Formats: sequence, C-alpha cells, structure tokens
Amino acid sequence: MHGPAPMAAIDHPHRYRRDIDGLRALAILPVLLFHAHAPGFSGGYVGVDIFFVISGFLITGILARDIDQGRFSLARFYERRFRRIIPALALMILVTLALAAWLYLPGDLEGVPRSALAATLFASNLWFFTDTGYFAGGADVKPLLHTWSLAVEEQYYIGFPILLMLLACHAPRWRTAALSGIAAASLLLALGMERDTSGFTFYLLPTRAWELFAGGLLALGAVPALRRLWLREAVAAIGLIAIALPVFLYDRATIFPGVTALPPVLGAAALLHAAPDTRIGRVLSQPALVGIGLVSYSLYLWHWPLIVFTEYATDAPLSGTLRFVVIAVAFLLAYLSWRLVERPFRDRSRVPARAIFRFTAAAMTLLCLASLALMAMGGWPARFSAPVLAQMAGQRDFSPMRQRCHDSFMRDAAPCTLGAPVRADAMLWGDSHGVELAYALSLEARAQGRALIQRTTSSCPPVLTYEATDPRCAAANRAAFAALRADPRIRRVYLSAFWANGEFDAPDFIARLDRTIAAIRHDGREVVLIGPVPPQPFDVPRHLAHLARAGRLDQAQGVSRAWVEARTPHLRALFARWRGRGVTLIDPLRALCAAGTCAISADGKPLYFDSHHLSVAGATRVVRYGRFPIPPPSHSRRAAIPPPALRPDR
Repeated sequence: MHGPAPMAAIDHPHRYRRDIDGLRALAILPVLLFHAHAPGFSGGYVGVDIFFVISGFLITGILARDIDQGRFSLARFYERRFRRIIPALALMILVTLALAAWLYLPGDLEGVPRSALAATLFASNLWFFTDTGYFAGGADVKPLLHTWSLAVEEQYYIGFPILLMLLACHAPRWRTAALSGIAAASLLLALGMERDTSGFTFYLLPTRAWELFAGGLLALGAVPALRRLWLREAVAAIGLIAIALPVFLYDRATIFPGVTALPPVLGAAALLHAAPDTRIGRVLSQPALVGIGLVSYSLYLWHWPLIVFTEYATDAPLSGTLRFVVIAVAFLLAYLSWRLVERPFRDRSRVPARAIFRFTAAAMTLLCLASLALMAMGGWPARFSAPVLAQMAGQRDFSPMRQRCHDSFMRDAAPCTLGAPVRADAMLWGDSHGVELAYALSLEARAQGRALIQRTTSSCPPVLTYEATDPRCAAANRAAFAALRADPRIRRVYLSAFWANGEFDAPDFIARLDRTIAAIRHDGREVVLIGPVPPQPFDVPRHLAHLARAGRLDQAQGVSRAWVEARTPHLRALFARWRGRGVTLIDPLRALCAAGTCAISADGKPLYFDSHHLSVAGATRVVRYGRFPIPPPSHSRRAAIPPPALRPDR
C-alpha cells in the first residue's frame, strides 16, 4: 500500500507550483486504480515512491530555508505536520475501527485495533513488518495497511530536522555531501536486500529513506539548474516516461523495491527539477490534475479502507460496475475530507497552534483507548451466533504441528517426524500445501504403527532445479533430496505443492517435476503424487460464516472441477503416464469435486482454512478419498475407499 506525503505544494520555499499538485495526481491515481484491480495498472504501487520524492523535496526546502534564515522552530515544524496529518488521519482511523467492529468476523477483527494503535503512534510499518505469516491475515482484511507509508515519513521527519540543524551548526559546507552519503548508504542497502522476503526492504525506513533524500537533495540544489528550455523539455519527458512505464509494466511478481524503484524515483525527481515552463509542466498544471492533487492525501486515506470493506462484504474483488462506484465514492469522501477537515485545520486563524497540539493529544489518546478496548475484547465473538462462529473456527483448523514443523530448513531446524514413535518409512516433501496433508497422513500412519518425515518449505514446490525468486528454495530442495538418498528406510515419498497456482503448470516446470519423480524412483522408492488442490476465489471459512450469518449456508459451493482442470492441463495430461510407471496418485479433485462443483465444506466443517490451503478436515478427506481405486499395473496395494458424492452442508 502506498500513501502521499501530505504537504501542500504551496509550502514550496519559493513559489506555489501547480505542476507539483499535478504530479501528486499522477502518483495517487495509479495507486487507486491498482488497488481497485483496474486493468492495465499492475504497477500502480510505485505511487508511494513518487510521493516520497515529493515530500522530501518540499519539506527539505522549507527546513533548509528556515534553518538558513535562523528562524527554524521544531515546535513550529511539528505544528505544521500535525495540521496536515492528524485531523483527517484520526477521523479515518476512528471510522475504520467502527466499521470493522460492525462488519468483521472475530478472527478478522482482532488485527484491526492492533494496527489502529500502531497507525496512531506512527509505527504501523513496524507492525505490518512483524505481522506476517499464514495466520496474520492478508491485505484484504487490513483496512489500515496503507498507513505504513505515513509511518515511514514521520519516522524520517523525527530525526531529519535535527540532522539539518546539526549540519548547519557544525558542518554547513558539508551538508549536501553528508546527506548524499546517507542517501547512498540507504540505496545500497535497498539494492543489497532487494530479494529479502521478510518485508524489511518494503516496510522499513532504512531501505526507503533514499527516496525521501532524493527529493531533499534536489531541493538543496545538489543538481544544477537546467538553463536551456529544450533540455528541460527532454528531461521532463524522460521523467514522465520513467514514471509511466513501471505503472504499466510492473506487477505483483516484480521484485520491489530495489533497482526497480529507481525509475519512478528518478522520474519524479526529473519532473520536479525540469517541469516548470515545459509542455509537460503545463499538462501537470491543468485544473483537473491539480484538483486531484489537492485532495490526494484524503483520497489515499479513504480509498483503501473503502475497497477493503467493500470486498469483505461482497466476498469478491472489485470488478465491473462496483469498481466504478467505489472509485467515485472514494473521490467524494476525499473531497469532503479535504473540504471539511483538512482545510479548516490548516487555517491558523481558525485553529491556533495551542489548539492543534491539544487536538492532536486528545485524538491520539482517544484512538489509543478505543484500540486497547477492542483488543481486550478479543475479536468480540459475542456479536455472532454459534453457527457463524463454528464456520469461522475453520480458520484455525490447521495442523497443530504447522508452527513447529513447517519451514524447518529455513529456520535451520531438524525436520519433524510424525506418526508412531518409530523410525520413519515415508516422507512428505512439498510446500505449504503439504503441511496439513502431512498431518492427515501421520494420523493414518500412527494407526498402522508407522511414521513419516515432514519436509515442507513455503512457496517451494518439491522439484529439483526449481528456480524460485527465493534462492533458498533450491537449497531446501537439495537438502530434502540428499536426506532422502541418505536414508534407505524411507520407501515412500509424497509430493505436494500448490500445483494450481497458475505458475507450476508450464511444460518446462512439469518436465523438471518428471525428472524429480524419476530420480526418486531410481532407488526403488514409491512416489505418491498429491494432485492440485482447487483454489477458491474467497477465504472459505469467512465465506461460509457470511453465508451462515445470512441464513444461506445451503448455497455454499466452490469452483467447478472443469475450471481447475483447465488451470492444470499439462500436469493432468501426465497423470496416466505416471500411473503407468508405478506412481501412485492422490487426486484432491476426486475427493472434493465428485459432483462437478468442488465442495468447500463437509460434515459441518470448512475444508479449507483460507482460500487454497486445506484444513485438517479437508486434508483428511483428500487422504481418505482421493486415491485412485485401480492401482497402477506395476504396484499393488489395498483398494481405496471410493469417494462419496460431496455436497455443501445444509
């Protein structure tokens, strides 16, 4: 999520520049359209980088002017910040808490007051950095996720004015050089950590500060002025292209930030430096763009909670007419917030300095108390009936061994052995889809006096030479295969992954899987391939709880079997050949989609704990009913129980 630096362009140290408000519009519109799933704006998230540059440019200019003229006041600086940030932000957080308390189910509500507390204290980037994992809840249930960028800015502006004052007092001639060095260090850190998967690079100040410094150094005159008009025209055009291309070409798979953040940052800096009096500057100064830029802070504040709550209530991403309605409502809320909240509080004649400090203290105290009160209520389950709570309980129906046993390689821990207290004769090797399946298989193994080893690594399918964005996948897979080769007692290997995620069905990937299966069978071991789990377009327990709340649980159904088969054609095309070679297949579609439409609940329990991970109930059903009844020609085993015809609970 991304947010604008809420400093009006009128605060430029020399003159008001309409083109800067126009540039704000070019930043907020892609962010809004990206979040609303508008086609063509897959890289709209780069808007945050543009806003960081604008903020650094404007505020550094103000600070440097006041410090150089000997009239800087830290109290006055924070008074201006409070005027621009706190009133609209406080109102948005308060409304968000109220709407979440009314709309959210218990498991989803728990995280909202925590994030509200963090947002109030300008620490939400720290909170969201630590609030990770499968059970932290996705972005679709975090209506305050977008406040992380405001936290980054405020943390930056805690120390930056003091730094400028110290440089002015002790090393005025070294100001630009010192700031350039800090910016370079931040950029190098961001580049060095660009493949970091923990969220550090994305959320935290050390790897984001260089973007604010880029605008700040520009305001300090670190880049020489461009005297010739043709050169300014060229630089402005290049800057606009550098911003536009990432908006349209980047997507969620792009490694960001890092080197990919350079084009929008440098593009924004180029426009700030060269746009005045150019053709592009005149375009950016058009009334429509300036108007959007003026309300960009409020538009950013309100658009994300509005989208999150709408999608939560409808159990579907924005699309069609609803997308246009939500965007229109976001603009309406932004205008009202700007007109009725932002502008009055920025008027010193209406709200004196002492009043804004009192208001800030009162608003932050109120929000903290409200957040703590909701946190103490633990999701407030008393709001809902027992059937609703029973469906929501599916969100916690995951393997009790998940936290201890999953991602053991990444934690440099020994893999878990599940089942009976004997030496394992089987291993489940896979990604996070294998965790609950491993637990279900271990229950079966325990009843037979057997055990199996669980080797599961997030986002790492059990395929040798798989080249993932995270290089640790290859290392984890090599370690799993080496452990398998070193233990002759393991005679059966289960392979499980999120095969239907849209990325693992390419012919090249299937060829690698084929070679992996051959390598395992080379030593005479049995391979059991667990096929694709049907992903659903919604969080299953939440969807079922919504239906239960509306008295329509009998309408619960998942995607069609045909849709899943069409999503994995290359994988399923090899099923018959693999079976002919002695590979055993467990097909979740056989267990879940016998009726043509895939079931999402059975026996009163959700079969998933989110949108695509099977719950323990779902994994147990797949293990029990997903085996093919006719064994491969070269392998004999007891006949499997034929799958029952599943239908949604009534």
